[in-house]
Amino acid sequence: MKAAVWYAKKDIRVEDVAEPVVESGEVKIKVAWAGICGSDLHEYVAGPITIPTKEPHPLTNKTAPVIMGHEFSGEIVGVGEKVQTLKVGDRVVVEPVISCGECHSCRRGFYNNCERIGCYGMSGVGGGFSEYAVISETMVHKIPKKLSYELAALVEPMAVSLHAVRQSRLKAGDSVAIFGAGPIGLLTIQACLLAGAERVFVVELSEERRKVAEKLGAITINPAEVNTVAEILNQTNGGVDVSFEATGVSVVLQQAIDSTKMAGEVVIVSLWESNPELSANTVVFKEMNIVGSIGYRNIFPTVIQLIAEGRLKVADLITKKIDLDDIVGEGFETLLNDKSQVKILIKP
Repeated sequence: MKAAVWYAKKDIRVEDVAEPVVESGEVKIKVAWAGICGSDLHEYVAGPITIPTKEPHPLTNKTAPVIMGHEFSGEIVGVGEKVQTLKVGDRVVVEPVISCGECHSCRRGFYNNCERIGCYGMSGVGGGFSEYAVISETMVHKIPKKLSYELAALVEPMAVSLHAVRQSRLKAGDSVAIFGAGPIGLLTIQACLLAGAERVFVVELSEERRKVAEKLGAITINPAEVNTVAEILNQTNGGVDVSFEATGVSVVLQQAIDSTKMAGEVVIVSLWESNPELSANTVVFKEMNIVGSIGYRNIFPTVIQLIAEGRLKVADLITKKIDLDDIVGEGFETLLNDKSQVKILIKP
């Protein structure tokens, strides 16, 4: 089969590889659509970050090269022994977390905080940038007929955003600032509004992405034209209740802190290529709450239902659809150089 394989930074190759074999407790999925994630882009530009290259991953016992892609949907075409809840022909979406099930976090149900956490498409085992993928039955979710495969490919990033909002202390009537209008930032707008936010400010340089944010109900700020912190403080009489940092840029994290009111909260959703600098004294004197949010847990069924019912609208984020052969030039490189692009979907 054909697959996009990560070998090293700036080295992703589309090549023929052996089809994966279904084992006990697993299902084989014919991939319909797969999205390029921001973490995929980090691995392409600055990796390896989470992809194992020297020491095998503790759960998969494998290293790179690895078939990438962890935001994907498709149809089950094969099932292994002991599979009980899924069958051939089921339309599904993949929750790509690999967890040990044994550590303290896993035993508490916090499998996204697993001490040895892995991810399909990252941790040495194949993902969705391929014609077929084999996934554990426990991490595959059926989708209703009214939910298209294209929209189902956005369940994973939507789960990231909804989990981040659930991690926060956001309450009905609160004001919010979201820094960055990439896919996660844009999806977080909807999650915040669904949770009852009264006003959602979005800080973004790209005019095209600001337009999408406005369509989703946000008040946008262009940081190239105004002082971001001063503008938010002025419009909120002292700062927003909750800020979400979704850029991975050091100066932006400080802006998020400075734009949040006394005793407010900053939720860090982005992954970082290097450690940020921030004013610890500002955090102390403002008595702020800083929260990290990674992935998701026990949330996919809810996200599937909300998208299928139209209560979360994700179609506007899909800005381009390409074939697998074009994933590097028309996918990764386009996302790096064309900030009008939001979510690019791959059809294997």
